[in-house]
Amino acid sequence: MNLTVAARGEHTSPASDTLMRRTSPSLRLPLFAVFLSLSVISLLPLVVYGCASKKERIFRKSKILMDTLVTISVVARSPSEADKAVDAAFLEIERLEKMGNFYSADSELSRVNRDAGISPVTVSPDLIDLVTKALVVSRKTDGAFDPTIGPVISLYDFRARKIPDPEAIRKSLPLVGYRKIRVDDTASTIFLTEKGMSIDLGGIMKGYAAEKATEVLRSQGIRAGIVSVAGDVRAFGAKPDGSPWKVGIRHPRGRSEEDVIAVLPLTDLSISTSGDYERFSLREGKRIHHLISPQTGYPVSTCQSASVIAPSGALADAYSTGVFLLGVERGLRLLETLGFEGVIVDDKGALHATPGIRRVLEIKTGS
Repeated sequence: MNLTVAARGEHTSPASDTLMRRTSPSLRLPLFAVFLSLSVISLLPLVVYGCASKKERIFRKSKILMDTLVTISVVARSPSEADKAVDAAFLEIERLEKMGNFYSADSELSRVNRDAGISPVTVSPDLIDLVTKALVVSRKTDGAFDPTIGPVISLYDFRARKIPDPEAIRKSLPLVGYRKIRVDDTASTIFLTEKGMSIDLGGIMKGYAAEKATEVLRSQGIRAGIVSVAGDVRAFGAKPDGSPWKVGIRHPRGRSEEDVIAVLPLTDLSISTSGDYERFSLREGKRIHHLISPQTGYPVSTCQSASVIAPSGALADAYSTGVFLLGVERGLRLLETLGFEGVIVDDKGALHATPGIRRVLEIKTGS
């Protein structure tokens, strides 16, 4: 999931004229101030990049974790105060990565998957919490988001451009079904009822990690900041000048992460985007991507991206996947029922948004 986190400073390439012509006139709002992209391509030391007062400044640090770039910006009075808090937040993300890594044989999640159909596995409270949240989203999306998609996802290899044959998909689909997960809060165990099942928390883990990292920052005395795990973003408090953080939603057909389709203010909320541009390969002109339907085992092509704004990072992350797979109509209806906000770019590049976000959404024009 990719978003460009933004604050004041430097221009970022906007969306295309073609997409703007497809955008509803009701969403063409006045532009915000120009902003600075925090989505960087290399590790950066802790640096000051903004100074709205002599007492408080914004500090930023990036690190590769969860096989992606994690960037944390905090409002603090000194580099040492910021460094201590940010390093503690990084350690929290590392801990969660070790717990829920689908590909690591040593993770708690892998132990659950290995004992599928055999016995319940005792796990940490965080994994219980994470799987419980995933099940809530599965129920609310009628299974569009399903953490037991693991057996099907494992068949795809986008780096090697490996696409599974239909027979392999057909054999794996019976192993997918969130209702086959048994969570025992009292015993702190998770059990998959059939051999061969596996849980993949990739669709919820990064948002959860951003949220937990924010809790650590607060415990370290940080009053405001923004955590971006790849693109699952959690913002809290305000910038030193009192203004909210701003987040840019990546243009799904942009040339780079710097190309954004829209910008919105974000305070004490999380945003997550699922897009068909994250992991994909092209076959005969068709985009084969990682957002797989648990019902069919194949990618869904009715959207290019779906962004969800929610109070919880885990929920924003999981619902962005679910909404993408549900499509524009059902996805927007679900978000309004939940009281969440969202922005969806359909398969033709047209932008759709929930009513509440339209009032503050800044559509980027030009190319």
